[in-house]
Amino acid sequence: MAEDYADPRETPLHPRRRTSLVGHGEAEAHLLQAVKSGKLHHAWLISGQRGIGKATLAYRFARFLLSPDAVNMAGATKGLAANLVFAGTHPDLLVIERSVDAKHKKLKTEVAVDDARECGKFFALTAGFGGYRVCVVDSGDDLNGESANSLLKVIEEPPEKSVILIVVHKLGAVLPTIRSRCIHLPLKPITAEQTEQVLAEVSKAATPEIAEAARLSQGSPGRALQLLDSKGAKAYSAFLAAQRLSPAACVSLGMNFAHRDTAEDFTVFSELLTSWVAAEARRHATAGRGLALAKAHDEITRSIRQTDALNLDRRQTVVDALMLLGDVLKAS
Repeated sequence: MAEDYADPRETPLHPRRRTSLVGHGEAEAHLLQAVKSGKLHHAWLISGQRGIGKATLAYRFARFLLSPDAVNMAGATKGLAANLVFAGTHPDLLVIERSVDAKHKKLKTEVAVDDARECGKFFALTAGFGGYRVCVVDSGDDLNGESANSLLKVIEEPPEKSVILIVVHKLGAVLPTIRSRCIHLPLKPITAEQTEQVLAEVSKAATPEIAEAARLSQGSPGRALQLLDSKGAKAYSAFLAAQRLSPAACVSLGMNFAHRDTAEDFTVFSELLTSWVAAEARRHATAGRGLALAKAHDEITRSIRQTDALNLDRRQTVVDALMLLGDVLKAS
């Protein structure tokens, strides 16, 4: 039944349940120093590339604030407060995120205003354990105009011992009025070696597969984890290994996207392919190939967007893109 649809985010790998954080030591130290100073700001924007550990840091800091006996964030992984956070049942922690549309069996496309209004109701209550009350917004990119303005009202008039942690993938997606009232904590992508470390902790994939996913992810463990199981990533690796993009090779690669259930794989392949073309265009910027690749990048990107918008034939889109690249590379 539709009512039985479960939140697809609720997995053992949810950032709320992660006890370790690889990289981002400087950002963590900054948060700890803010607490020790006795002047902890009430609203923070934790920004950076998707999948690099922003939400993990937010929940890690929330556990620390809600664990009165912890001296650092690593120590806030045991005890009643930590266990309640892990379970998602701590009375002093509110999470604002896209809710589940059980009727249509999917996540809603944005954070509704009613969900954002829970923040005001939450901070109007007395803290269950008498300490901090923490709200994690994951993510700020998903706020619509109404929900963003509802959150802004709380940020403008914060109750005592309240902290709002807003995870954001693209800083420009957040209202300027919210940005101006928050302390910005930007996170950088982690190294390939650190990404491999994270994957080794959460995946049973073979070492070569982990290494390849880490390389392609550009410092995002979340992205690397997605790539491990993606036919799109495998098709991209086959593209890189191809000696030349003959018509037969292009058709063969395109067949990976011939079925209806390949939307996610198509997205992965498209992002990897367009990133490669853009990088090659920059690398050959001073030569004729650079301009040709830049034009190919724009044409391929437009074709991909049109395919997504109109639900066109993904297989043909990939074949056309690779044929175009083959002509550019052969001519230059």
